[in-house]
Order: sequence, then C-alpha cells, then structure tokens
Amino acid sequence: MGEVNKEIKAFSESHAEPEWLSDLRQKSFNDAQVLELPRIERVRFNSWKLDNITLAESDENNSVASFTEIPDYPLLVQAGTNTVLEQISPELIEKGVVFTDFYSAIEEIPEIIEKYLGSAIATNEDRLTAAHYAAFNSGMVLYVPDNVEVDSPIEAIFYQDGSEAINFNKHILIIAGRNSKINYLERLETKGESIAKVTASVAVEVIALDGAQVKFSAIDRLGVNVTAFVSRRGLIGNDATIDWSIGVMNDGNVICDFDSDLKGNGSHAELKAVGISMGKQIQGIDTRVTNYGKNSVGHILQHGVILERGTLTFNGIGHIINGAKGADAQQESRVLMLSDKAKADANPILLIDENDVTAGHAASIGQIDPDDMYYLMSRGLDEQAAKKLVIRGFLGSVITNIPVKSVREEFIATIDRKLGI
Repeated sequence: MGEVNKEIKAFSESHAEPEWLSDLRQKSFNDAQVLELPRIERVRFNSWKLDNITLAESDENNSVASFTEIPDYPLLVQAGTNTVLEQISPELIEKGVVFTDFYSAIEEIPEIIEKYLGSAIATNEDRLTAAHYAAFNSGMVLYVPDNVEVDSPIEAIFYQDGSEAINFNKHILIIAGRNSKINYLERLETKGESIAKVTASVAVEVIALDGAQVKFSAIDRLGVNVTAFVSRRGLIGNDATIDWSIGVMNDGNVICDFDSDLKGNGSHAELKAVGISMGKQIQGIDTRVTNYGKNSVGHILQHGVILERGTLTFNGIGHIINGAKGADAQQESRVLMLSDKAKADANPILLIDENDVTAGHAASIGQIDPDDMYYLMSRGLDEQAAKKLVIRGFLGSVITNIPVKSVREEFIATIDRKLGI
C-alpha cells in the first residue's frame, strides 16, 4: 500500500472507520504525492495549496449555526465538522430513506457506502481528488431506495466558521435508487467574519440509478479567506435525469468542476451555473457533460457577471463518446463585464467521436445591452433599478429553480450585495 501516514491512521482509528475506508485514505495520500494537478483551462491555481492534507476537526462546543425557524422538510446542518441538526420524517425513515452525517451512514448502510463512494469521482483522478479522499473530515449521505418519491425539498447546509483555522473538507454522497425522485438543496456558506485563511475541498457525488429523477440546487457563499476546490459530479443511468442549478457566489478564489457522466441510454443532464466575480477574485468553472449512452442529452448553460478587477472563466466541455448514437450535447456560456478592468473567458469545447449526433455551442462576453436599459428606463425605471432587473434576469435560470422561497430571497439578496445595488 506504500507509505502509511500516521495522522491519517490516527484519524481513521479515532472514527472507527472500516478497514476499506482506512486503506482508501492511505492509498489516496500516496496517490496525491505523485499525481498531477487537474487542468482548468486558462486558470492558474498551482500556488493555491489546494492539495494540503490535514485532518483537524472543529471544537464540539463551537457552533456558528443559529435558527429562528426550522422548516418542516428534511434538513441537515453541519457547522465545521459538527452536525448540529438532523431532521427527517418517520414516514421517510419507514420507506428506507437515509439522510444523515457520513459516519452515521457508515453504521446504517455500510455496504451501500462502500459500493458507491468514489464511483462518480474517482479517487485517483488527479492530485486534488486524491488529497480530498485522504483528508475529508466530515460529510453527509442521502440514500433514497428504489421507487421512493420524496415530495418535499431536502436541504443540507454546511457552515464554515470564518474565525476557525480548520480546512473545510466535505464529502457528500447522494444515491437516488431506481425510479426514485428527489429535490435536493445544498448550501456552502461562511458564517461570521472571514478572518482565518483556510482551504476548502468539497466533493459531491450524485448517483442517479436507472429511471431516477434528481433536481439538485446549490448556492455557494464561502468567504473571502476561503480558497476552494468544489467538485460536483453526476453518474446517470438509463433514462435517469439530473437537473443541476448552481449559484457560485463565493467571495474568495475558487475552482469548480461540475460534471455529468451520461452512462445510460436515454440519460439526461441539464446543468445551469451562474457566478459573480468581484474585487481581485479569481473563479474558474469547468462544466463538462460526457455522453456515453445512446440518445443521451446533455445541456450546459453558464452565465456570469464580473465587477472591478475580478476574473471569471467558464470552460464548457461537451464530449460525445464513440457509440453514443443519437446523443445531444449543447452549451451556452455568456459573461457580462461591468468593469473595463475585469477579466473574462468563455471557452467552449466540443469533442465529437460519433457521427449520428446533435451538438452546438454559443459563447459571448460583453456589456449590458443598451437596448435593454433603454426599454426599461423608458418605462420609468432609473438606471440603477434597470441594471438590477437586467442582471437578475441574466442570472435567473438558477434563481427560479431553487425550491425554497426563503432561500431564493437570500440568493437574490446575495446577488444584490455583490453587485452593490
């Protein structure tokens, strides 16, 4: 197995991890020493130290979570590495739904965790993923059995304590059984003033088995001193669907990897991602859809806004594998520049290894359309109000898909704050 890292061994023993997981961590640690960093086109992040492997945990008495009102749908809240709230209805428990922290899930459904952990994001894909598997210190599992439909939203909130000098390393595993249906909402958020400089490594695996329907919404609001690698990946079976809606609203430097592997025939992925970069912030977002299955459909929509000296890069990658007859791969990347000192890139990439397919892309970088401003101002709006409406509409593809009204309102408030309007 190679070198044994004593810190990782001690962490595994203190959490009574099964042997297979302890071995996976040690192998990942060794892989991280030799693998290359991932390549995010046109983004330089080699000096960000995202491959840092440490396993510190939060003080059990230190919680940044507070609640004025607890909703009546399934909810899990973690503050740092601590789980401070879990709720799920008895009816869903009776149906076999598991929604809990990572270590509780290992006790409840160990065979399922062992089977699916690492199936959407390979442990040895690159140096950052290997470092993540070696060093993730907390997480969540959502398991929905075959033929179970969950009507209410399911929400998970992961708070990073801005005053805590502990790296924010989460692994989130979602397994949607055959012909199941879920609507999941995720929030990554720094609470309190972002004082301590830390890194974050968040990996989300969504496995949609045959016929499953998954709606996945996320809002990322990590603080200015959090340098992050966020990877979300779907593994999609026959006639299964994942509909992604992701708001990248962080204040620090971030690289993101949002991928959908359309393994099954008739599989479907719609991926909408919107982002705002400001100050001297750098955000690089790779969004990839790979069509393996026949008649699979993968669509990407990326919209971004840049202010001040911010940098935002969208790489949209559509890849149709040989044999994926009847596949459809489409993408659109558009960026609004609100400053002449900002830097933007919309980089469409299409890789087509099959003839009987449909594929296309569109990309643009520019200013707010003066015709839109003229129309709104001619209806009585001042310039500031008109600009706000145009930008909200530009980012609206994600806003409208968030299943909880109060979270939609928070998202809009975050957009307005970042835009200073």
